[in-house]
Amino acid sequence: MDRYFEDYKVGEVWRSRGYTFTESAIIDFALIYDPQPFHIDVGAAETGPYAGLIASGFQTLAISFRLLWQERQFTASSMGSPGFEQLRWLKPVRPGDTIRAEAEILEIRPSNRPDRGYVTLICKTLNHKNETVMNYRCAIIMRTRASLAAGAATLTC
Repeated sequence: MDRYFEDYKVGEVWRSRGYTFTESAIIDFALIYDPQPFHIDVGAAETGPYAGLIASGFQTLAISFRLLWQERQFTASSMGSPGFEQLRWLKPVRPGDTIRAEAEILEIRPSNRPDRGYVTLICKTLNHKNETVMNYRCAIIMRTRASLAAGAATLTC
């Protein structure tokens, strides 16, 4: 079901399916984007600050976002985000950990432009032990149903 700005409600919660991290996925991501020893070198990670290999927080963030996207709650209407706030990595994510993402709508605010509005979410990522490993707050710019009518009118003119 396609959803637009008018369809969202404060207090609504979205929950994703899970994703299990593998050692190779952690290392492959980190070699390109975050090549710190505790992300790319199993031996060095064992004696490092986390006593073992951990996923990059950026990888956790990217996968968590993908998990929420796959729930199709905002795929039809998303116009991007002006940014994230209060991003915190609370616990390391290790090979074999399964994470899932949850998002709760905190605020819905119309824009000065009639084709969009802002939906503010508090998002958290939990591991298979139900521990919060990451959280953040973000706004997503969502298309309105009026934007569809305006777009259709433009196409037919």
